Amino acid sequence: MAVPLHRSVHLGWLGRSGPLIDADQQSKHSEGQPGLFQAALSGLCPRCGKPTLFEAPASVAITCEACGLDFTKLERGARLAGLVTILIAALLIGAAIGVDIAINPPFWLQALFWGPFTIAATIGTLRFYKTALLYRQYDIQIEQKAQGE
Repeated sequence: MAVPLHRSVHLGWLGRSGPLIDADQQSKHSEGQPGLFQAALSGLCPRCGKPTLFEAPASVAITCEACGLDFTKLERGARLAGLVTILIAALLIGAAIGVDIAINPPFWLQALFWGPFTIAATIGTLRFYKTALLYRQYDIQIEQKAQGE
């Protein structure tokens, strides 16, 4: 018995012909919004743009205090935050070892530099990761509501 062989295999978005993002189909709610980096740095709500996304340096708030958007209905990034932290730690350990081998600075200078840099890099990366994930979930929610109407 012969099995038919298909020559064109489409694997979700990977097998799609054409651009992944069509400029004509972008969400209207994202027009005039700041970029993802600025949103993560300032902690901007995806709906109203007010700086209410984070209640602590890397902890997403429950709701937006300005517009009332419930962030608990969206993926807030807690599941993979540990993995992101481990990846950042591995990169920073590699960088610290590389600096130690190449330059060999005194221990006090390394401690003075790598301590604050590690904290800033971890918090910054977690904020960016959580903001990107939350914004994407919000976009999906908006698209689903638009298709349902």
